[in-house]
Amino acid sequence: MTAFIHGYDREYWTRTTGDLADRRTPIPVPEVTADPGDATAIILDPSEEYQMWEGCGAAITDSSASLLMNSMSAEQRHAILTEMFDPAQGGFSSVRMSIGACDFSSQKYYTYDDLPEGVAADASLEHFSIGEGEPGAPDATRDMKNVVPVLQEIVAINPAVKIMASPWSAPAWMKTSGRIDGSGRLRLGEYVGNGYRYQDTIDYVYAQYFVKFIAAYAKLGIRISSVTMQNEPSNGCPWPITVWTPEELAKWGSEYLRPALDRTFPDVEIYFGDDSLRFWQRPASDYMTPAQAMSFAGAAIHTYSGLPEWVHHATRQFPGWKAAMTERRCMLDETVDEASHVMFGEIGTWLVRNGVGLINLWNMALDEQGFPSYAGTSGRRGVITIDSSTGKVKRSLEYFMLRNFGQDVPVGSRRIGSTNHTPDGRKGGLGSVAFVSKRGDLSAILYNPTGTDIDAAVAISGEGDRWQRVTVPAYGTVTLHKADHAINETQAPADDEFEITYTPHPADDHDETLF
Repeated sequence: MTAFIHGYDREYWTRTTGDLADRRTPIPVPEVTADPGDATAIILDPSEEYQMWEGCGAAITDSSASLLMNSMSAEQRHAILTEMFDPAQGGFSSVRMSIGACDFSSQKYYTYDDLPEGVAADASLEHFSIGEGEPGAPDATRDMKNVVPVLQEIVAINPAVKIMASPWSAPAWMKTSGRIDGSGRLRLGEYVGNGYRYQDTIDYVYAQYFVKFIAAYAKLGIRISSVTMQNEPSNGCPWPITVWTPEELAKWGSEYLRPALDRTFPDVEIYFGDDSLRFWQRPASDYMTPAQAMSFAGAAIHTYSGLPEWVHHATRQFPGWKAAMTERRCMLDETVDEASHVMFGEIGTWLVRNGVGLINLWNMALDEQGFPSYAGTSGRRGVITIDSSTGKVKRSLEYFMLRNFGQDVPVGSRRIGSTNHTPDGRKGGLGSVAFVSKRGDLSAILYNPTGTDIDAAVAISGEGDRWQRVTVPAYGTVTLHKADHAINETQAPADDEFEITYTPHPADDHDETLF
């Protein structure tokens, strides 16, 4: 705590280095001076308001949930989930989940309407099930085995957590391939009911599949906030997937899914895209009308490949559209500078300055080898690493990037003007993002993309020559949080000790940098 400084009687500043020698380490509140000297000036301007900040988190895949359920004691699990999701601690406020199985699963691939032998179609979705058994019971199946009990515990810790759900594959009988895995397409326009009505089409039935999923989770006390229509619709991969064109998604989403949700769960939002920037090579206005665009809350972006200007094809297309960063695998064997550029720079600074108001990374947790993965996908890491035999925990760079936001940027804040930015999160001098909450909290995250410490001087527009000087570490961040009420000053516990044996990741399209 510091003495009253022009409207804020409490301040909290931290520093995180790219090598994690400092992990949100508290630093003394800088004194106020009238002279910024030779430091890089950063002016925070509350008169310039941009997108709302909706929060951050990562994916609770079946792989992540299975480790939390089976490799940890109940006490260990509750401790780490509380550490992450309690607003009085880490402040994570968002989760992504798969609708049915994805590649990171501890179980055999499944959807919610897998048919018994001899049954060709299920137009009424009579076979629909998210799983059998009590949540977390040894004999529970599908989502009920791992994902549901973990989400129930998260919701108990933070009832307002936002849950975004994305399908990897439609049920096999709805696809041209007849398989869950592999890149089949939805049998759009084909009739499966007893007639030739709107409701007799695969298009209609698949929209009802989403409705039944949301309803099943609601009965378990888990509120789905938003959905995407398909994870990576352009990715013809060997694990569960359904391939779509942007035009098909625009038509199906506006003519089938949005009407189905409007009749049942009108508050559930639909995000468009949910793919890397290669999906956004054309502006969204090229393949949907403004009327169709009204069906969608905004754009969902992955950050594996693409050119920086393509982000504007998603975020600057339609008035009212929001933008979410919905997937990025955690860094593994990258250098300190590369890992920091991706997480602190590209995602935590550059994309937020370009309209992103929600961040979900990929697996929340994986084990010491980067597993489990039913697809056998090696070379991955979670936001946290859980030792599969002891339940011990290590926290990654990504954890601290998320905690910078979760702890210091209240959900519902608005991004405000801040004068310094990098051209792409990687080059140039200091980058910054800043926010003002509805309670008046002022927060900022400063990022240094260079290998040399940089001195910064921070001032607030309208407060005159009142500068606070701070050193932003190489490839690291400094956060500041000013308020006229108590500030969350909790710190992450020290990591546990155990051996890491990650398999080096193979070269694939998910190993490209964003730019």
